[in-house]
Amino acid sequence: MRKKFFYIGKNSQRIPEIAVALNEDIEVFGSYVDVLLKKHLYKGIEELLFLCEKRNLSIDQKGITSLHEAFPNAYIVLVSGPLSDKEKTSYLKMGVQDTITDALNINKLQSIIDFYTQHQKKIEATFFKQKEESIHTFKLPLWKRLFDITVSSIAILLLSPILLVVALAIRLESKGSIIYKAKRVGSNYNVFDFLKFRSMYVDADKHLNDFSRLNQYQDGEKEVEKMEINDESMLGSDNQVLMVSDDFILTEEDFMSMQHSKQDHAFVKLEKDPRITKVGQFIRKYSIDELPQLFNILKGDMSVVGNRPLPLYEAELLTSDEYIDRFMAPSGLTGLWQVEKRGGAGKLSAEERKDLDIRYAKEYTFGMDISIIFRTFTAFIQKENV
Repeated sequence: MRKKFFYIGKNSQRIPEIAVALNEDIEVFGSYVDVLLKKHLYKGIEELLFLCEKRNLSIDQKGITSLHEAFPNAYIVLVSGPLSDKEKTSYLKMGVQDTITDALNINKLQSIIDFYTQHQKKIEATFFKQKEESIHTFKLPLWKRLFDITVSSIAILLLSPILLVVALAIRLESKGSIIYKAKRVGSNYNVFDFLKFRSMYVDADKHLNDFSRLNQYQDGEKEVEKMEINDESMLGSDNQVLMVSDDFILTEEDFMSMQHSKQDHAFVKLEKDPRITKVGQFIRKYSIDELPQLFNILKGDMSVVGNRPLPLYEAELLTSDEYIDRFMAPSGLTGLWQVEKRGGAGKLSAEERKDLDIRYAKEYTFGMDISIIFRTFTAFIQKENV
């Protein structure tokens, strides 16, 4: 039976020593978020035990609840100093199964591990039986896969001159790789390498916090505080963990709050993004930067038509039952929300995008796909990017 033990916190100096004494591999993380963003790496592991260092009730409430949601079979132990009766009650309600309130003791930890291991088989059997009965995974219909292979193969052959010209233009304008690869979450929350022509300057992601106010899906004028990424900012109980992706930036507390909110800001898009190159502006305007995804389609990561695959951080915000249906559909080069009529400055709210994704997942047909493809050609020449 596969098992994994984790320590979450900043006071982890004794963990290597304890791991050796227990003959167990204990992986150390600085924060709850560090674990949650790598949860796909631990799928299929039967035994998961978390030693969570006490921080404060607010962060622990969000973090421990999120751990339970991400790893329903996990056993969570709180490592802290003495707790008041009120604190004990609060942590019990969060889902903490055991506590270590004195020094991190090898004997105490060994007894916890023994107890957890002894009873886990019975718990696991019940959990996985319920999971198999209740969770349905998406399977791509044969007609759609054959259509994807045919269309992507023909498109790659016909568009090969354009692909070569764009590749040369990108290389001549700025240094860096021609193809941009990023981890994206597609059908069934599967993670894959998403391909695009690079349209930004090198190291553009390092400057993203300077432009967070340009996010067209952000309400109000809330500024994101700039923070230096170092050991203190990553592990300190009072400092915030800085989350940076190719699409947005936020702190650990903001991230955890969004996990348990209506996820109104799950989608991020910058208006007049100053990180984009001149070639990038052109290829984005006409969606030429998306053409390398034809190889994703040919490989089977995506379909011609489907829901947009999301960056890891964005997908992490859409794991509730309300939005899980958007991942029970193929990931697409183009999709329903890209071709729907947009008002005003060409914006769709995050809620409208999610609703359209869910609608496509439930209603897609061959006829709908053909209609979306034809409507996509007109979207290519609009002034606003999609």
